[in-house]
Amino acid sequence: MPFSIFRKLPIIILLLHLYVGWRLLPQLAPAPFAFAATASWLAASFIATPLWPIARQVSRQPLRDRLMWASMLAIGSFSSLFVLTLFRDVALLATAVISAVSVEATVRHQGALAVPALAALAAIVAFVNARRRAGIRRVDIPIAGLPAALNGFSIAQISDLHVGPTIKRDYLDRVVDAVNGLGADMIAVTGDLVDGSVRDLARHTEPLAKLTARHGAFFVTGNHEYYSGVDAWVMELRRLGLAVLMNEHVVLSHEGASVVVAGVTDYSAGYFDPAQHSDPARAITGAPIDAGFRLLLAHQPRSAFAAAPAGFDLQLSGHTHGGQLFPWNFVVRLFHPFTAGLHRVGGLWIYVSRGTGYWGPPQRLGAPSEITYLRLVPA
Repeated sequence: MPFSIFRKLPIIILLLHLYVGWRLLPQLAPAPFAFAATASWLAASFIATPLWPIARQVSRQPLRDRLMWASMLAIGSFSSLFVLTLFRDVALLATAVISAVSVEATVRHQGALAVPALAALAAIVAFVNARRRAGIRRVDIPIAGLPAALNGFSIAQISDLHVGPTIKRDYLDRVVDAVNGLGADMIAVTGDLVDGSVRDLARHTEPLAKLTARHGAFFVTGNHEYYSGVDAWVMELRRLGLAVLMNEHVVLSHEGASVVVAGVTDYSAGYFDPAQHSDPARAITGAPIDAGFRLLLAHQPRSAFAAAPAGFDLQLSGHTHGGQLFPWNFVVRLFHPFTAGLHRVGGLWIYVSRGTGYWGPPQRLGAPSEITYLRLVPA
Protein backbone atom coordinates (compact mmCIF):
# COMPACT_ATOMS: atom_id res chain seq x y z
CA MET A 1 0.00 0.00 0.00
CA PRO A 2 1.51 3.37 -1.00
CA PHE A 3 2.43 5.88 1.68
CA SER A 4 0.01 8.75 2.22
CA ILE A 5 1.33 12.27 1.78
CA PHE A 6 1.30 12.73 5.56
CA ARG A 7 3.52 9.69 6.09
CA LYS A 8 5.96 10.96 3.48
CA LEU A 9 5.97 14.49 4.90
CA PRO A 10 8.60 13.96 7.65
CA ILE A 11 10.98 12.38 5.13
CA ILE A 12 10.59 15.27 2.68
CA ILE A 13 11.05 17.81 5.47
CA LEU A 14 14.15 16.00 6.71
CA LEU A 15 15.74 15.90 3.25
CA LEU A 16 15.13 19.62 2.65
CA HIS A 17 16.60 20.56 6.03
CA LEU A 18 19.61 18.26 5.49
CA TYR A 19 20.26 19.93 2.14
CA VAL A 20 20.30 23.42 3.66
CA GLY A 21 22.48 22.26 6.56
CA TRP A 22 24.91 20.50 4.21
CA ARG A 23 25.27 23.56 1.99
CA LEU A 24 25.53 26.21 4.72
CA LEU A 25 26.84 24.87 8.02
CA PRO A 26 30.35 23.80 6.92
CA GLN A 27 30.88 27.27 5.44
CA LEU A 28 29.65 28.91 8.65
CA ALA A 29 32.00 26.99 10.95
CA PRO A 30 34.55 29.88 11.11
CA ALA A 31 31.76 32.13 12.47
CA PRO A 32 30.54 30.43 15.68
CA PHE A 33 27.53 32.69 16.26
CA ALA A 34 26.25 32.37 12.69
CA PHE A 35 26.83 28.60 12.81
CA ALA A 36 24.95 28.18 16.10
CA ALA A 37 22.08 30.48 15.04
CA THR A 38 21.58 28.72 11.71
CA ALA A 39 21.86 25.24 13.23
CA SER A 40 19.30 26.18 15.89
CA TRP A 41 17.00 27.61 13.23
CA LEU A 42 17.17 24.38 11.23
CA ALA A 43 16.54 22.24 14.29
CA ALA A 44 13.55 24.30 15.43
CA SER A 45 12.17 24.38 11.91
CA PHE A 46 12.50 20.63 11.48
CA ILE A 47 10.59 20.03 14.73
CA ALA A 48 7.85 22.64 14.15
CA THR A 49 7.16 22.26 10.41
CA PRO A 50 5.29 18.92 10.56
CA LEU A 51 3.08 20.04 13.47
CA TRP A 52 0.23 21.28 11.27
CA PRO A 53 -1.26 17.84 10.42
CA ILE A 54 -1.02 17.01 14.13
CA ALA A 55 -2.75 20.26 15.06
CA ARG A 56 -5.66 19.44 12.77
CA GLN A 57 -6.42 16.44 15.00
CA VAL A 58 -6.32 18.49 18.22
CA SER A 59 -9.67 19.81 19.44
CA ARG A 60 -8.50 21.64 22.56
CA GLN A 61 -7.90 25.36 22.29
CA PRO A 62 -5.69 27.34 22.48
CA LEU A 63 -3.30 24.38 21.99
CA ARG A 64 -4.53 23.74 18.47
CA ASP A 65 -3.93 27.32 17.30
CA ARG A 66 -0.53 27.50 19.01
CA LEU A 67 0.63 24.36 17.21
CA MET A 68 -0.60 25.82 13.92
CA TRP A 69 1.17 29.12 14.61
CA ALA A 70 4.45 27.31 15.31
CA SER A 71 4.17 25.19 12.18
CA MET A 72 3.17 28.03 9.86
CA LEU A 73 5.95 30.30 11.12
CA ALA A 74 8.45 27.50 10.61
CA ILE A 75 7.23 26.75 7.09
CA GLY A 76 7.33 30.40 6.07
CA SER A 77 10.78 31.16 7.47
CA PHE A 78 12.29 27.91 6.17
CA SER A 79 10.91 28.68 2.72
CA SER A 80 13.05 31.83 2.59
CA LEU A 81 16.09 29.97 3.88
CA PHE A 82 15.68 27.11 1.41
CA VAL A 83 15.08 29.36 -1.61
CA LEU A 84 18.08 31.58 -0.85
CA THR A 85 20.30 28.53 -0.29
CA LEU A 86 19.21 27.18 -3.66
CA PHE A 87 19.83 30.55 -5.34
CA ARG A 88 23.31 30.66 -3.78
CA ASP A 89 24.14 27.21 -5.12
CA VAL A 90 22.94 28.15 -8.59
CA ALA A 91 25.05 31.33 -8.48
CA LEU A 92 28.12 29.38 -7.32
CA LEU A 93 27.65 26.83 -10.07
CA ALA A 94 27.14 29.49 -12.74
CA THR A 95 30.24 31.36 -11.57
CA ALA A 96 32.34 28.19 -11.65
CA VAL A 97 31.12 27.26 -15.13
CA ILE A 98 31.62 30.72 -16.59
CA SER A 99 35.08 31.27 -15.08
CA ALA A 100 36.10 27.61 -15.36
CA VAL A 101 37.69 27.83 -11.90
CA SER A 102 36.48 26.90 -8.45
CA VAL A 103 34.99 29.66 -6.35
CA GLU A 104 37.29 30.91 -3.60
CA ALA A 105 36.61 29.72 -0.06
CA THR A 106 36.20 33.33 1.12
CA VAL A 107 33.43 33.94 -1.40
CA ARG A 108 31.67 30.72 -0.40
CA HIS A 109 31.91 31.68 3.28
CA GLN A 110 30.56 35.19 2.68
CA GLY A 111 27.71 33.81 0.60
CA ALA A 112 26.85 31.34 3.34
CA LEU A 113 26.78 34.17 5.89
CA ALA A 114 24.50 36.22 3.65
CA VAL A 115 21.90 33.47 3.15
CA PRO A 116 20.57 33.15 6.74
CA ALA A 117 20.84 36.89 7.30
CA LEU A 118 18.80 37.69 4.19
CA ALA A 119 16.38 34.84 4.90
CA ALA A 120 15.74 36.14 8.41
CA LEU A 121 15.20 39.67 7.08
CA ALA A 122 12.84 38.40 4.38
CA ALA A 123 10.87 36.36 6.91
CA ILE A 124 10.44 39.38 9.21
CA VAL A 125 9.37 41.71 6.39
CA ALA A 126 7.00 39.09 5.02
CA PHE A 127 5.44 38.55 8.45
CA VAL A 128 4.84 42.28 8.96
CA ASN A 129 3.34 42.54 5.46
CA ALA A 130 0.95 39.67 6.16
CA ARG A 131 -0.20 40.72 9.61
CA ARG A 132 -0.88 44.38 8.92
CA ARG A 133 -4.27 45.31 7.56
CA ALA A 134 -4.51 45.03 3.78
CA GLY A 135 -4.07 48.26 1.88
CA ILE A 136 -6.66 49.85 -0.39
CA ARG A 137 -6.14 49.22 -4.10
CA ARG A 138 -8.18 51.45 -6.42
CA VAL A 139 -9.02 50.23 -9.92
CA ASP A 140 -11.11 51.83 -12.67
CA ILE A 141 -12.94 49.42 -15.00
CA PRO A 142 -13.73 50.84 -18.46
CA ILE A 143 -17.09 49.52 -19.64
CA ALA A 144 -18.25 50.04 -23.22
CA GLY A 145 -21.75 51.49 -23.45
CA LEU A 146 -21.93 52.16 -19.72
CA PRO A 147 -25.13 54.09 -18.88
CA ALA A 148 -24.48 57.54 -17.47
CA ALA A 149 -26.29 56.54 -14.29
CA LEU A 150 -23.63 53.88 -13.62
CA ASN A 151 -20.62 56.12 -14.20
CA GLY A 152 -18.74 55.83 -10.91
CA PHE A 153 -20.70 52.82 -9.60
CA SER A 154 -18.36 51.35 -7.01
CA ILE A 155 -17.62 47.89 -5.62
CA ALA A 156 -15.51 47.06 -2.58
CA GLN A 157 -14.01 43.59 -2.94
CA ILE A 158 -12.45 41.44 -0.26
CA SER A 159 -11.28 37.90 -0.88
CA ASP A 160 -9.34 35.00 0.60
CA LEU A 161 -9.39 36.16 4.20
CA HIS A 162 -8.91 32.62 5.52
CA VAL A 163 -10.24 33.29 9.00
CA GLY A 164 -8.87 30.35 10.95
CA PRO A 165 -5.93 29.39 13.18
CA THR A 166 -3.92 32.60 12.68
CA ILE A 167 -6.49 35.11 11.40
CA LYS A 168 -9.13 35.96 13.99
CA ARG A 169 -11.84 38.45 14.81
CA ASP A 170 -9.56 41.43 15.44
CA TYR A 171 -8.04 41.13 11.95
CA LEU A 172 -11.48 40.88 10.33
CA ASP A 173 -12.75 43.81 12.40
CA ARG A 174 -10.07 46.06 10.91
CA VAL A 175 -10.90 44.89 7.40
CA VAL A 176 -14.64 45.51 7.85
CA ASP A 177 -14.01 49.02 9.19
CA ALA A 178 -11.80 49.82 6.19
CA VAL A 179 -14.36 48.46 3.72
CA ASN A 180 -17.20 50.44 5.30
CA GLY A 181 -15.02 53.54 5.19
CA LEU A 182 -14.87 53.31 1.38
CA GLY A 183 -18.59 54.00 1.04
CA ALA A 184 -18.92 51.67 -1.95
CA ASP A 185 -22.26 51.04 -3.64
CA MET A 186 -21.91 47.29 -3.03
CA ILE A 187 -19.53 44.85 -1.36
CA ALA A 188 -18.27 41.61 -2.89
CA VAL A 189 -16.72 38.81 -0.82
CA THR A 190 -15.23 36.39 -3.34
CA GLY A 191 -14.67 33.21 -1.36
CA ASP A 192 -12.17 31.43 0.87
CA LEU A 193 -13.43 33.38 3.83
CA VAL A 194 -12.76 30.61 6.36
CA ASP A 195 -10.53 27.68 7.24
CA GLY A 196 -12.54 25.81 9.83
CA SER A 197 -16.03 24.94 11.00
CA VAL A 198 -18.87 27.26 11.97
CA ARG A 199 -18.63 25.87 15.49
CA ASP A 200 -14.99 26.94 15.82
CA LEU A 201 -15.07 30.23 13.92
CA ALA A 202 -18.56 31.74 14.17
CA ARG A 203 -17.54 34.31 16.79
CA HIS A 204 -14.57 35.35 14.64
CA THR A 205 -16.70 36.00 11.54
CA GLU A 206 -19.31 38.06 13.40
CA PRO A 207 -17.77 41.40 12.24
CA LEU A 208 -19.16 40.64 8.78
CA ALA A 209 -22.59 41.60 10.12
CA LYS A 210 -21.33 45.19 10.25
CA LEU A 211 -20.65 45.40 6.49
CA THR A 212 -22.74 48.22 5.08
CA ALA A 213 -23.24 49.44 1.52
CA ARG A 214 -26.07 51.00 -0.44
CA HIS A 215 -26.90 47.73 -2.21
CA GLY A 216 -25.59 45.33 0.42
CA ALA A 217 -22.87 42.69 0.61
CA PHE A 218 -22.66 39.58 -1.58
CA PHE A 219 -20.75 36.36 -1.07
CA VAL A 220 -19.71 33.41 -3.24
CA THR A 221 -18.11 30.20 -2.05
CA GLY A 222 -14.45 29.33 -2.51
CA ASN A 223 -12.83 25.93 -2.37
CA HIS A 224 -12.01 26.34 1.33
CA GLU A 225 -15.68 26.71 2.21
CA TYR A 226 -16.13 23.21 0.81
CA TYR A 227 -13.28 21.95 2.99
CA SER A 228 -14.92 23.61 6.01
CA GLY A 229 -18.60 22.57 5.74
CA VAL A 230 -20.14 24.67 2.99
CA ASP A 231 -23.82 24.22 3.85
CA ALA A 232 -23.33 25.32 7.44
CA TRP A 233 -21.30 28.34 6.33
CA VAL A 234 -23.90 29.39 3.75
CA MET A 235 -26.53 29.40 6.51
CA GLU A 236 -24.24 31.30 8.88
CA LEU A 237 -23.32 33.99 6.35
CA ARG A 238 -26.94 34.53 5.44
CA ARG A 239 -27.68 34.90 9.15
CA LEU A 240 -25.01 37.62 9.26
CA GLY A 241 -26.78 39.50 6.47
CA LEU A 242 -24.71 38.60 3.41
CA ALA A 243 -26.49 37.62 0.19
CA VAL A 244 -24.98 34.27 -0.80
CA LEU A 245 -25.22 33.70 -4.55
CA MET A 246 -24.98 30.09 -5.71
CA ASN A 247 -25.38 29.98 -9.51
CA GLU A 248 -27.98 32.74 -9.30
CA HIS A 249 -28.35 36.48 -9.66
CA VAL A 250 -30.12 39.52 -8.31
CA VAL A 251 -30.99 42.75 -10.13
CA LEU A 252 -30.11 46.05 -8.49
CA SER A 253 -31.66 49.36 -9.43
CA HIS A 254 -29.11 52.17 -9.28
CA GLU A 255 -30.12 55.70 -10.24
CA GLY A 256 -32.66 54.26 -12.68
CA ALA A 257 -30.23 51.79 -14.30
CA SER A 258 -30.20 48.01 -13.80
CA VAL A 259 -27.18 46.12 -12.49
CA VAL A 260 -27.13 42.33 -12.63
CA VAL A 261 -25.05 40.83 -9.81
CA ALA A 262 -24.54 37.09 -10.30
CA GLY A 263 -22.50 34.60 -8.34
CA VAL A 264 -21.33 31.06 -8.93
CA THR A 265 -20.23 28.33 -6.59
CA ASP A 266 -16.53 27.55 -6.56
CA TYR A 267 -15.08 26.13 -9.75
CA SER A 268 -14.41 22.83 -7.94
CA ALA A 269 -17.80 22.66 -6.17
CA GLY A 270 -19.07 19.85 -8.39
CA TYR A 271 -16.44 17.50 -6.98
CA PHE A 272 -17.93 17.95 -3.51
CA ASP A 273 -21.59 18.11 -4.51
CA PRO A 274 -22.68 17.57 -8.15
CA ALA A 275 -25.82 19.62 -7.45
CA GLN A 276 -23.59 22.66 -6.77
CA HIS A 277 -21.59 22.44 -10.00
CA SER A 278 -20.35 25.93 -10.92
CA ASP A 279 -22.31 27.36 -13.87
CA PRO A 280 -21.98 31.01 -15.00
CA ALA A 281 -24.57 30.58 -17.75
CA ARG A 282 -27.13 29.31 -15.26
CA ALA A 283 -26.29 32.18 -12.92
CA ILE A 284 -27.37 34.78 -15.48
CA THR A 285 -30.37 32.92 -16.88
CA GLY A 286 -33.45 35.12 -16.76
CA ALA A 287 -31.56 38.36 -16.23
CA PRO A 288 -32.92 41.43 -18.08
CA ILE A 289 -31.33 41.75 -21.50
CA ASP A 290 -31.29 45.54 -21.23
CA ALA A 291 -29.28 45.65 -17.99
CA GLY A 292 -26.72 48.40 -17.96
CA PHE A 293 -24.01 46.21 -16.39
CA ARG A 294 -23.53 42.51 -15.67
CA LEU A 295 -21.20 41.45 -12.86
CA LEU A 296 -20.12 37.92 -11.96
CA LEU A 297 -18.58 36.98 -8.64
CA ALA A 298 -16.53 33.79 -9.03
CA HIS A 299 -13.84 32.67 -6.63
CA GLN A 300 -11.50 31.10 -9.19
CA PRO A 301 -10.28 33.15 -12.19
CA ARG A 302 -10.66 30.19 -14.58
CA SER A 303 -14.45 30.68 -14.44
CA ALA A 304 -13.87 33.55 -16.88
CA PHE A 305 -13.76 31.22 -19.87
CA ALA A 306 -17.40 30.28 -19.25
CA ALA A 307 -18.40 33.77 -18.07
CA ALA A 308 -17.28 35.56 -21.25
CA PRO A 309 -19.69 33.78 -23.65
CA ALA A 310 -22.47 34.06 -21.03
CA GLY A 311 -22.46 37.83 -21.54
CA PHE A 312 -20.92 39.26 -18.38
CA ASP A 313 -19.07 42.58 -18.45
CA LEU A 314 -16.85 42.02 -15.40
CA GLN A 315 -15.81 39.08 -13.23
CA LEU A 316 -14.32 39.52 -9.77
CA SER A 317 -12.17 36.67 -8.46
CA GLY A 318 -9.45 35.78 -5.99
CA HIS A 319 -8.01 32.34 -5.14
CA THR A 320 -4.41 32.82 -6.29
CA HIS A 321 -3.21 35.24 -3.54
CA GLY A 322 -0.98 36.60 -6.30
CA GLY A 323 1.43 33.85 -5.24
CA GLN A 324 1.64 35.36 -1.71
CA LEU A 325 5.36 34.78 -1.15
CA PHE A 326 8.43 35.23 -3.34
CA PRO A 327 9.34 33.28 -5.48
CA TRP A 328 5.99 31.47 -5.53
CA ASN A 329 4.38 34.60 -6.96
CA PHE A 330 6.16 33.63 -10.20
CA VAL A 331 5.55 29.88 -9.90
CA VAL A 332 1.77 30.36 -9.49
CA ARG A 333 1.59 31.70 -13.05
CA LEU A 334 2.29 28.20 -14.31
CA PHE A 335 -0.96 26.91 -12.79
CA HIS A 336 -3.47 29.74 -13.21
CA PRO A 337 -4.48 31.67 -16.34
CA PHE A 338 -4.60 34.93 -14.36
CA THR A 339 -2.85 35.55 -11.06
CA ALA A 340 -3.49 39.18 -10.14
CA GLY A 341 -4.85 42.43 -11.50
CA LEU A 342 -7.01 43.30 -14.49
CA HIS A 343 -7.25 41.04 -17.54
CA ARG A 344 -9.41 40.59 -20.62
CA VAL A 345 -11.17 37.52 -22.01
CA GLY A 346 -13.08 38.42 -25.15
CA GLY A 347 -15.56 41.12 -24.10
CA LEU A 348 -15.14 40.30 -20.40
CA TRP A 349 -12.97 42.12 -17.92
CA ILE A 350 -11.68 39.97 -15.07
CA TYR A 351 -10.12 41.40 -11.94
CA VAL A 352 -8.16 39.01 -9.71
CA SER A 353 -7.56 40.11 -6.13
CA ARG A 354 -4.32 39.14 -4.41
CA GLY A 355 -6.44 38.42 -1.35
CA THR A 356 -7.19 40.32 1.83
CA GLY A 357 -5.65 37.80 4.23
CA TYR A 358 -3.24 34.94 3.61
CA TRP A 359 -3.23 31.17 3.69
CA GLY A 360 -0.79 28.98 5.61
CA PRO A 361 2.39 30.82 6.62
CA PRO A 362 1.67 34.34 7.93
CA GLN A 363 3.88 35.84 5.27
CA ARG A 364 3.52 38.03 2.19
CA LEU A 365 6.42 39.13 0.06
CA GLY A 366 6.13 40.38 -3.50
CA ALA A 367 2.33 39.98 -3.50
CA PRO A 368 0.71 42.49 -1.11
CA SER A 369 -2.74 41.82 0.29
CA GLU A 370 -5.51 44.16 -0.78
CA ILE A 371 -8.96 45.57 -0.19
CA THR A 372 -10.03 46.51 -3.69
CA TYR A 373 -12.12 49.54 -4.58
CA LEU A 374 -13.39 49.16 -8.14
CA ARG A 375 -15.15 51.94 -10.00
CA LEU A 376 -16.99 51.69 -13.31
CA VAL A 377 -16.09 54.30 -15.92
CA PRO A 378 -17.08 54.67 -19.59
CA ALA A 379 -14.70 52.99 -22.02
